[in-house]
Amino acid sequence: MEQIPSFNALIEKSIIEHWDLDALTDYKGKTLQYHDVARKIEKLHILFENSGVVKGDKIALCGRNSSNWAVAFLATLTYGAIAVPILHEFMPEQIHNIVNHSDAKLLFTGDVVSTVIDATKMPALEGIIYIPDYSLLVSRTDKLTYAREHLNEMFGKKFPKYFRPEHVNYYKEQSPEELALINYTSGTTGFSKGVMIPYRAIWSNADFAEHVLGKELHAGDNVISILPMAHMYGMSFEFIYEFITGAHIYYLTRVPSPAIIAQAFADVKPRIIISVPLIIEKIIRKKVFPKIQNNRMRLLLNMPVINKKVREKICEQVYAAFGGNAYEVIIGGAALNQEVESFLKRIGFPYTVGYGATECAPIICYRDWHTFAQGSCGQAAYHQEVKVLSSNPATIPGEIVTKGLNVMLGYYKNEEATEQTIDKEGWYHTGDLGLMDADGNVYIKGRSKNMLLGSNGQNIYPEEIEDKLNSLPMVNESVVIQEGEKLVGLVYPDYDEAKALGLTNNDLVSIMEQNKNQLNEIVPHYSKLSEIRIHEEEFAKTPKKSIKRFLYQPKM
Repeated sequence: MEQIPSFNALIEKSIIEHWDLDALTDYKGKTLQYHDVARKIEKLHILFENSGVVKGDKIALCGRNSSNWAVAFLATLTYGAIAVPILHEFMPEQIHNIVNHSDAKLLFTGDVVSTVIDATKMPALEGIIYIPDYSLLVSRTDKLTYAREHLNEMFGKKFPKYFRPEHVNYYKEQSPEELALINYTSGTTGFSKGVMIPYRAIWSNADFAEHVLGKELHAGDNVISILPMAHMYGMSFEFIYEFITGAHIYYLTRVPSPAIIAQAFADVKPRIIISVPLIIEKIIRKKVFPKIQNNRMRLLLNMPVINKKVREKICEQVYAAFGGNAYEVIIGGAALNQEVESFLKRIGFPYTVGYGATECAPIICYRDWHTFAQGSCGQAAYHQEVKVLSSNPATIPGEIVTKGLNVMLGYYKNEEATEQTIDKEGWYHTGDLGLMDADGNVYIKGRSKNMLLGSNGQNIYPEEIEDKLNSLPMVNESVVIQEGEKLVGLVYPDYDEAKALGLTNNDLVSIMEQNKNQLNEIVPHYSKLSEIRIHEEEFAKTPKKSIKRFLYQPKM
């Protein structure tokens, strides 16, 4: 077994080595340098110690991304407590359930979340701490109240002169198998499970990132945190790896609309960009496609002598829209639309698509953009083995399974679900269906639970139909459902575009009928849609922007 260093020792080392560098910035707001982070961590350690928190206690965090969220998370691990990051987009009832199920002793909460939760529904909590200034919103013990009121005084007594690098000395985990955090899945089925992530999995993901990006990302480089830090994808690759490297992380803090993200790219010029497809697709469709889908540009792109130069020029513009400094854009969390991907590949844009799961903290597959195979999600990541359970993985889809340092310990208080997911040989069963070519590139076909069965027993992958449907006129997003033996496409139209073109609802109905006919010409007979139904509201989504499909299935 590979020698695994202490993860908390790496945090300690980074803080000491990068003491005077910028560490965390709330975009358009305050910046903390690494020594500021260390000072805040130390104060939180004093608060924990004097309020009775002991090693192994659970501390929950629920709020939008911010510097203070990041500090509270680091303080929790480096004290020896177990972090329970909770997505701030969860409903209050879900937050209450997770806090209770995880046995959390303290809860850090953000400005919005603190106004909607009910402390009486979380009776075992000893206190609720407000993330923006670490003040107490609720205290149920005298020790916690006293510790918070006298925190600055206690810090002054402990460090009477100055707080210096030699004072940074953190808890070192006793074993790589020790539990570091419990991450509750966003769960498109509506049921969250507590994924137990050991220190080895956090370290392994950071080590993987160093292995593949270490030559490109350096201390002092800028990155932007767009994805929720409470989600393993955002936490591992927009926060933990960068912090260990000594990079400067910017938090958008508010809802990251495409306009805000585009402005942040221009201001921050990030060195690495981590994204979900939805963000990339919106930027390409709104900012790039309108400029190149005119007759003159189409003509230039079809002229062999000119098209290479035109493609290079387009690539320059797209690259500039992402800040003009990124080594690559890593896309994950859901499938990338084929039309958008073909365009990015054609112009030579430095993108790659990875694949992961919360249960692997999160990485399973990845490949550098130079060697990435279009349509795939990469190959088995460093520290992981991957295989497809199929008699012929190259042509017959099978379940994707993986084994390695990234795999979770199991689900908290749920041995039955753990046994169903991790087999006796240690393979984690993803529930995703895919193919694997001779080079080890993995191609995802869809979720096994989403797979539909055709009238003649054919396997139908709704995600493949939706991908084609989403490229047709006036389609913003779609869900394909099965009603009896018929397939129906639910479509949320591009109402902004319709309004700009002066289209009525009747016009949209006609366009969708044309779309149905066009789609049915390019899909197998068993994947043809019987109708397209207009859905007037945006589909409900999980925090990683996957549509909550279960909400739209026909009632049995």
